[in-house]
Amino acid sequence: MKLIAALGNPGEKYAQTRHNVGWLVADELVRRAGAGWRKQPEAETCELRLGQAVGQPGEKVLLVKPLTYMNASGRAVVPLLTYYRLDATDLLVVQDDLDSPFGLMKLKLGGRHGGQNGVRDIIRLLGTQDFARLKLGISRPPAGRDPADWVLSKWAEEERTPLGQLVGLGADAAGVWATQGLEAAQGRYNSTDLRPRPPAPPVTGPNEGVTVSMDSDVEERGNVQIK
Repeated sequence: MKLIAALGNPGEKYAQTRHNVGWLVADELVRRAGAGWRKQPEAETCELRLGQAVGQPGEKVLLVKPLTYMNASGRAVVPLLTYYRLDATDLLVVQDDLDSPFGLMKLKLGGRHGGQNGVRDIIRLLGTQDFARLKLGISRPPAGRDPADWVLSKWAEEERTPLGQLVGLGADAAGVWATQGLEAAQGRYNSTDLRPRPPAPPVTGPNEGVTVSMDSDVEERGNVQIK
């Protein structure tokens, strides 16, 4: 059994804030499974199986959304690890990452909390840093804006499409971690980069004005036809 703890704050006020991106990943896993959340005193939980196939039962996973607010996340997560007799190696924490640009995603094992107070509290109560994290970049705030205010701000309209892609890939990565291990998930998803690309510069020089189009009837040469 594995435990995936998605960090965030409870309540409608925080539902679409940057700090709650981990909850979006957990909600996507539950949606894909056609399951539902069970509310407990200090967390919402959902038991499901990931990686099921013909002849393969898959991996049993407990998804957890702490209801203790971010700074006391460990109070919800650590007792569940104890209750299910799980080790730190069975834990994946899905978190926002202020130090990574929006659109980047990284899985790592261990390390300091990096100022993320939910991770800080889990480390404090668990007594070790040696658990996996899925870090989803939310970017540093613009100059002059308080980081504490920034993480509690809502996503801009133009960020919603890449956010949906990031959440979907985050759910994929969490599933691979649970069923195939950390290294497999790192190899597949640590190169994720959904940052907007600047527009390509205009073509200049001897080929200026040449139109390039795809044509399935043209053989070889990359199926490119120059007109």
